[in-house]
Amino acid sequence: MSKIKSDYIPPFTMTSETVRLISEISEKLGSFSASTQYEFAPMLRRGNRLRSIQASLAIEKNTLSLEQVTAIVNGKRVLGHPREIQEVKNAFAAYEMLENMNPLSSKDILRAHAVLMSALVDDAGHYRSGGVGIMKGKQLVHVAPPAARVQILMANLFAWLKDMDLHPLVASSVFHYELEFIHPFADGNGRMGRLWQTLILSRWRPILAFLPVETVIRNRQDEYYKVLASSDQQADSSAFVEFMLAAIKEALNEAVETDQVTDQVTDQVKKLLHLLCKGSFSALDLMKALNLSHRATFRNNYIHPAISKGLIEMTISDKPNSRIQKYRITPKGIAFARKTSNFKP
Repeated sequence: MSKIKSDYIPPFTMTSETVRLISEISEKLGSFSASTQYEFAPMLRRGNRLRSIQASLAIEKNTLSLEQVTAIVNGKRVLGHPREIQEVKNAFAAYEMLENMNPLSSKDILRAHAVLMSALVDDAGHYRSGGVGIMKGKQLVHVAPPAARVQILMANLFAWLKDMDLHPLVASSVFHYELEFIHPFADGNGRMGRLWQTLILSRWRPILAFLPVETVIRNRQDEYYKVLASSDQQADSSAFVEFMLAAIKEALNEAVETDQVTDQVTDQVKKLLHLLCKGSFSALDLMKALNLSHRATFRNNYIHPAISKGLIEMTISDKPNSRIQKYRITPKGIAFARKTSNFKP
């Protein structure tokens, strides 16, 4: 076996864009820490984790919706392909292990893979024993290093991660790219790369364990694969690092905004949103559904707060007192509902 190179340095360049993104992300985290004591609302933490799982699996062609993923995690029966259901159960178990895993441990990455790919592949928890290539359609876009070199390459990578003095945002992104380049497992490499970057970042800022960066990657999936290929061609992971930092920044901006709304939204407004996810309703119909008889209470505790936060709107906005006036949920209200509950708009 080759000797571990403790001086191994993955090829990448610290660009001005990378420096700028590090500064902006750190500033956002700092202001968030000061205003919220560095915690997402509990309901949002769980919602974000489920979004991360659903998005990471969707990148790998899993077709289950967020609502279906939530139901599976909650122990409910879901109509779906058995493999896709197993993928959800495995991913949730793996993400729940984050707190008890060491990002510098090669044993832990194998342990995580064993959980993530349990009952899906025969060699879960082991590095691959054969060659592997990455196809895009009918085109071969990447040939991974030979299987005989995987163990030493991963050992070198972990040795670098342990000794390097880079900012965690950069180090986690470089590690993510290098893992995808080495492709150490027969299957599950994409999921493992995203999971391990989350683990590395969570040791820098615990709140990042619940940041659904995977949702941004899923929405920019073509670009994700494009920068991976570009980094391969350039033998430099700078493009991938920049992409990941931009994704983290976008996910953080979105999550902070949602968390602030979550803290402000009362249970009464949440009940109102639950109803309006089903369609548009008149004030009278809403009051009946909510079992309310006092119109002032309905206006002050339900309608006015929801409208002021942009979560609902009138169907006839230019005639507030119209006798056929109804209320409907807004895109912002739908986004809030999807991220914080099991609502199905």
